[in-house]
Amino acid sequence: MIFSDLLPFLIPLVIVQFLLLFITLRHVLTHKNYKRGSRALWLVVVIIGMEFIGPVLYLLLGREDS
Repeated sequence: MIFSDLLPFLIPLVIVQFLLLFITLRHVLTHKNYKRGSRALWLVVVIIGMEFIGPVLYLLLGREDS
C-alpha cells in the first residue's frame, strides 16, 4: 500500500485531531472548575494524549458544564 493512497483518509483524521485538540485546550485554559483533577493535570493529559485519547478523556471526564 502506498502512502499517497492513504492521504484521502488521513487528512480528515488529522484535521479532526487538531480541531479537537484546539477546542479542548481552549476549554481547559478558559475554565476554572473541573469535575476531576486540576488545570495542570488536564493540560498534561490533553497534550501528552494528543492522539484523540487526551481530548476525549477531558471532554468526558474532566469538563464541568457551566
